[in-house]
Amino acid sequence: MIGYVCVGADDMDLAERFYSAFLPNLGYGLEISSEGLSYSIPMTDDQQQQPPDFYVKPPFDGQAASVGNGNMVAFEMKTQAKVRELHATALAAGGRSEGEPGFRDAYSAHFYVGYLRDPQGNKIALFCNQRSEPQRPG
Repeated sequence: MIGYVCVGADDMDLAERFYSAFLPNLGYGLEISSEGLSYSIPMTDDQQQQPPDFYVKPPFDGQAASVGNGNMVAFEMKTQAKVRELHATALAAGGRSEGEPGFRDAYSAHFYVGYLRDPQGNKIALFCNQRSEPQRPG
């Protein structure tokens, strides 16, 4: 099980604006400290595992934050409409598109995804893979 995911950022205000545009919609709460931003989903009595926390922090070594080529964090949505909605919300909050929401030929027929870059350049995916949703045409 993944315990947490952390991405680096140099500008916490921009990072907070971007991530707070969509993570609360997925159930994440935010705590801000001198160490950065900590997003977590409160655990309920009926859960067997704690969902992973998501942290946005300046690098510990004091150097500029940088992105990893090939690194990406993916957040699962319940519907394709939510992928479209939160992709647009994240763009309006300072992100940039790395791929508009839609189906990709390389993935399964139900995999619907939109890609973003946060203000620092970290790659984010918002995806839905629900069989109850429409599938890729053709």
